[in-house]
Amino acid sequence: METAIPRNEHPRPDKKRSDWLCLNGIWDFEIDNAKTGIYKNYPARDSLSGKILVPFCPESVLSGVGETDFINAVWYRRNFDIPQSMKGKNILLHIDACDYRTEVFINGKSVGRHSGGYTPFEFDITDFILPDNNYITVYAEDDLRNECQVSGKQSRVLNSQGCYYTRTTGIWQTVWLEAVPKHHIVSYKAYPNVSQSSVTLITAVSPESAGAELNIVAEYNGTAVGSACCKINSCQTTLTLCLSEKHLWNPGDGHLYTLKFTLTKDNVADCLEGYFGLREVALTGKGLQINGKTVFGRFVLDQGFYPDGIYTAPDDAALIFDIEASMRCGFNGARLHQKVFEPRFLYHADRLGYMVWAETGNWGLDHTRPINVYNFLPEWIEEIERDFSHPSVIGWCPFNETWDIDGRRQSNEFIDLVYSVTKLADKTRPVIADSGSFPVFRSDAHDVHDYEQDPAELRENYAGIDSGVIRDQIYRTHPGRQKYDGKLPVFVSEYGGIKWVCDKSDTAWGYGKDVASEAEFFERLKGLTDVFLSNPHIFGYCYTQLYDVEQEQNGLLTYNRKFKFSPEKYREIFSAKSVIEK
Repeated sequence: METAIPRNEHPRPDKKRSDWLCLNGIWDFEIDNAKTGIYKNYPARDSLSGKILVPFCPESVLSGVGETDFINAVWYRRNFDIPQSMKGKNILLHIDACDYRTEVFINGKSVGRHSGGYTPFEFDITDFILPDNNYITVYAEDDLRNECQVSGKQSRVLNSQGCYYTRTTGIWQTVWLEAVPKHHIVSYKAYPNVSQSSVTLITAVSPESAGAELNIVAEYNGTAVGSACCKINSCQTTLTLCLSEKHLWNPGDGHLYTLKFTLTKDNVADCLEGYFGLREVALTGKGLQINGKTVFGRFVLDQGFYPDGIYTAPDDAALIFDIEASMRCGFNGARLHQKVFEPRFLYHADRLGYMVWAETGNWGLDHTRPINVYNFLPEWIEEIERDFSHPSVIGWCPFNETWDIDGRRQSNEFIDLVYSVTKLADKTRPVIADSGSFPVFRSDAHDVHDYEQDPAELRENYAGIDSGVIRDQIYRTHPGRQKYDGKLPVFVSEYGGIKWVCDKSDTAWGYGKDVASEAEFFERLKGLTDVFLSNPHIFGYCYTQLYDVEQEQNGLLTYNRKFKFSPEKYREIFSAKSVIEK
């Protein structure tokens, strides 16, 4: 098994301290399908029976395990020492994602639990560590068939099928330690103001920070362009920095300001580095507005799967490649579909000026039962909190294609509550309550999915949009399920999906009738795309999809990230001027 430390770049460029330690690498590992490890005292064991390469999930090739059957529970264990530079400080243990219910033990003692497979969590382990020879044990349970947890596109049958793929269990993002003083910065939220050329920062600090002084400096290309300071009297403070230089964050032009936080008390300083983009977003009758100017959204569906790492990119370069490949094809953003992408992906989107609609993997959760809101909302709020200050995130979408289940009607109250909470948590971004479905609950856009493969038929579906009529796919197949109100801006957030198989397989599929040649492929692609580019009532499209995922072979690239056709030919179609831009 490879012994080099994988994914050892700092996992949080938006929240960076110099004193940190990556714990990725080879760990002891054991599958515990009977869930009896706690009775066998696994938290205090000296070793486990197998090995795994963290942060790759046990289903993946990169993990060294490659077990793709259902896994009910897993155990991890490794030894670690606290570096000399960290001693005398508070030690925070971070696990950036572990699917699904996790308990962490330090030196055999439980330090905390977390539920949710997509969002990070941390524990202060200062009181549990020894001067030397420490060990950490992690236990995770994952039962995605219970319909009480979100699981996204993870298959709930033995093998992958249709648009469901290989499962992910346990740790799948970086595990790391961080040293902080007792008084330290917990988090910050950036509220840019374009017209005033300023940014307001709401900064949360630890309770021990009372009496400390907080100083914040904004820099652009290494030059200080704004600062503010105050004395801390509570666990949260608000400061506004007026910027002497104005550099807007725009699609394709990801200008970023560096933020340097210093929290000082008793001559001890906590230093944190972050960043923000000077960007405002809105959905209006004119469509998608970035910094007050109309932008046509050329989005592509990105599912965040990798053939060797499943949910986890093999390296940082793989994250960058997907964004740059998308931009080469003519897209200016993506729907991050049915998965919470890691912060480093968002960092690269931020610096490259790549817009994203952020989702979570709501599939797998029974939304007909309102009580499941207790299983959904905490993790969804954690995602909003984590990603609030990323300028690339231009909107939230908590649900995708919610349907009635086994004759039970979906709970509109559930969907509506999540929409309301999302708007309370973030008043700066639009929210699409349920992509591709539009019953009676509220939303900031009319969002449709339409996989009609005949361009003439597709154009006819939107010919009555002036009169408040859209005959999209769901409207045609489920009358009354979705109805356009004639007022909200329209987003066709899934279309295309033209099948072109490069990896021969009996299970390969895409949407509609197969095309017989490259010429026919591009004729259909252009015909479908032009329908939306030429309609002044549609503010954006999202093509399905950027790359194949396992048996779903309707990507512009293969699963191994090879372009099926020339990206320049894709770009000619996707980047053509829309009527609202003309």
